[in-house]
Amino acid sequence: MLRPKIPTMPTPTGIATPPAVEPTAIVQHTPAPAPVAPAAPARPTVQLTPGALVALVGGGTAVVLVVGAVLVSMLLAVALTATAVAVCAVVLRSLLASETKRR
Repeated sequence: MLRPKIPTMPTPTGIATPPAVEPTAIVQHTPAPAPVAPAAPARPTVQLTPGALVALVGGGTAVVLVVGAVLVSMLLAVALTATAVAVCAVVLRSLLASETKRR
């Protein structure tokens, strides 16, 4: 029931000869000239109105302030974590030093 079934390969019955290949004539064509694409029209320059310029400067300032606040808060979190680890190290050192003095 759990034995795998191995597929049987049919044995060849004779010598198989490949089909005959007939030579084909090679005809060389000259490629047609590529069509010339019309020149792209000149792109209009971007003109900023005073209101758009103020909005752009305000948006850039807001992005800089938000990114700065995120980076400062991450730095503050790292500093607080380092301080907590340092305090724990000092307390453990003090406890271990007092333990050895009692003996």
